[in-house]
Amino acid sequence: MSLSRRFLNVIMDSRILGLRSLRRIDLARQKFFNPGPPLNGKGSVANADCEASKMPRIHLPDPIITFRASPKDDDQRRSIQYLPLTESKMLCADQSGRTFLFDAETHHVVTMPSLHKPKEKPLSLFIPSAVSQNMDEEEYDEDYVGTLFVMESSPNMELRYKDQTSDQFEAYTYGQQHKKTSFKYWKCQLLPPPPYLRDPMQMKDVGTYCMDIATHTWSPVGKWMLPLYGKIEYVPELNLWFGFSDKNHLSAADLSNLDSKPQLVGTWKEFDPLEDWDLLQGPQLVNIGSGKFCIARFFNTTRISYYGDDFIDQTFAIITGVEVVPRTYQGNGNGSANGGKDNRIASSNCNGSASNSCNGHGNGNGNGNGGKKKLRMIKHKSKCHTTTDGTFIESVF
Repeated sequence: MSLSRRFLNVIMDSRILGLRSLRRIDLARQKFFNPGPPLNGKGSVANADCEASKMPRIHLPDPIITFRASPKDDDQRRSIQYLPLTESKMLCADQSGRTFLFDAETHHVVTMPSLHKPKEKPLSLFIPSAVSQNMDEEEYDEDYVGTLFVMESSPNMELRYKDQTSDQFEAYTYGQQHKKTSFKYWKCQLLPPPPYLRDPMQMKDVGTYCMDIATHTWSPVGKWMLPLYGKIEYVPELNLWFGFSDKNHLSAADLSNLDSKPQLVGTWKEFDPLEDWDLLQGPQLVNIGSGKFCIARFFNTTRISYYGDDFIDQTFAIITGVEVVPRTYQGNGNGSANGGKDNRIASSNCNGSASNSCNGHGNGNGNGNGGKKKLRMIKHKSKCHTTTDGTFIESVF
């Protein structure tokens, strides 16, 4: 089974303040996907009917690079956030907003403009550059990758004019920033926030808004929330968007028609944890390509000490390879799928929280089957990572 991606990037927390490391799992060597579908044509839900230590293990390679944030003045807080651009490139930002770009393929580090304001818990969205995609091999500029949008996931109300920019929403762009010079460089610019941050009446309502990435103007879409939460991935082979439902299950939605509230066209549960496994954080989704995903879930277990206090016994991550494929089609098959690219990004508001980041450059206008598409999920393999040295997987991308 061929995969569109070669590596799964893993950020490790060392339990040392501000210290993180990057490791890369070779998906061709450490297989999360079977070479073909199960014999019965279905994927069973993985269940944790044995201890995490008895599950197939994730064998991590040595770190590619280790990062450590420096404190700012008398503030001893140290943190580093990782915002992916491509499979190998990521923007790293510390608690002061200082940033640099790291390429895991070449091991190159590029200094970057600082964020205008540090982000507590950012949502990021990378839009590939149409220019770089259309370049010939001889004229391709490896740095001209596109635009990275960065926004607070829980932005605050702002008492400013509607069209004013905000330090809660920023964008990194690379290229020729002025007509008078051919010199190319990275620029970080402020953008206008979603309209509900400037209107107290809209802040109380539920609604979804779209921003035109060319003009940076927002427009309302509907008085409803998108049915997917967090990072959303587009799969062009299925003309559908994938993310997690409110129950943290992998789900798919058709966003080709936003005249009414989109509905989920499929939702699946790929893993059942044991009752005594405590959820450490929300799940994370990595798009491997062609309807294949790696889903990471994070847990810990506790024990009661001699003095009767609870303490964390183990911290571990479960990564599962899944595949979503069409099952049957209903309709006459005469529908059309318009693979045209939509230069808009969406933000949903529920009591002031920006709950969505649509990651994918394209939006099909129709599902291509003249009817409703039925899907099934194939669960491939679940593997566990747990250590005794205090390190644990913090995030995957």
